Amino acid sequence: MISPVLTDAMGRWLDHERALNAAAQNTLTAYQGDVLGFLAFMQTHHAEAQGLGPIARVTVSDMRAWMAHERARGLSARSLARALSAVKSFYRWLSAREGFEPTAVLSTRAPRMKARLPRPLDEDAAARVLEAVELQSREPWVAARDTAVVTLLWGCGLRISEALSLTGAQVPLPETLRITGKGGKERLVPVLPVARKAVSDYVKLCPHPMDAALPLFRGVRGGALGPRPIQKAMEMARAQLGLPSTATPHAMRHSFATHLLSAGGDLRAIQELLGHASLSTTQTYTAVDAARLMEIYDRAHPRA
Repeated sequence: MISPVLTDAMGRWLDHERALNAAAQNTLTAYQGDVLGFLAFMQTHHAEAQGLGPIARVTVSDMRAWMAHERARGLSARSLARALSAVKSFYRWLSAREGFEPTAVLSTRAPRMKARLPRPLDEDAAARVLEAVELQSREPWVAARDTAVVTLLWGCGLRISEALSLTGAQVPLPETLRITGKGGKERLVPVLPVARKAVSDYVKLCPHPMDAALPLFRGVRGGALGPRPIQKAMEMARAQLGLPSTATPHAMRHSFATHLLSAGGDLRAIQELLGHASLSTTQTYTAVDAARLMEIYDRAHPRA
């Protein structure tokens, strides 16, 4: 059993991440699960309760055993890298306060991962998705709601969490939205007329009061809309259109970026619009664009 002292320490570390690093709740929940899983393994591995003492004595061999165990139970390299990052963050914080040497943990290398390129839709497919999403609900206001959310993802490059965080105070949508993204970073995003109209159409049909302090997008019972209904509408739309499983709400944000890049958009400007902390993240879209051009070239010039 994990000791109360260690449980309390993990709670304080999560509070630290929330306050100083503006970590989102989903991120904190993932961190907590990753670190608890690590501590549970170490308890079984050493056959002793995990207090501060045993945790401070974790070795390189222990870390290798944990990582091998996680891979053996089917954890992907990407998920293991995320879990290791959470464990390192916890150890960095804890060792600074308890005065032990965390090198064995902090020096552990993450597993190698293949670069995973974004999977955007082409412009025609993205437009057809918007049309199909509108047909997935018999309730006109729900259909208008789902269309408005997906339009914001494609037309403004928002993350689904960012679209769902909008409130009634932002109605009618202005020409430029101030969005607070990951890490509490703010950015200004131009809003296309088609996105303003989609939101306006939804607001007119929505049966729930549009108070400035309440969420803009509402569930059928009037509460804040979660991501699942939008994901489900996308799943039904892509099945109808014969699109791959990669045609998710987040793919619409990817599509926003690649379509801008294809039209000659500046990489730095796209970085700002997406709210990427690093330009290297945005640069993955250049690889997508190059890959798409090669596909077109191969179709036009098939090899003998």
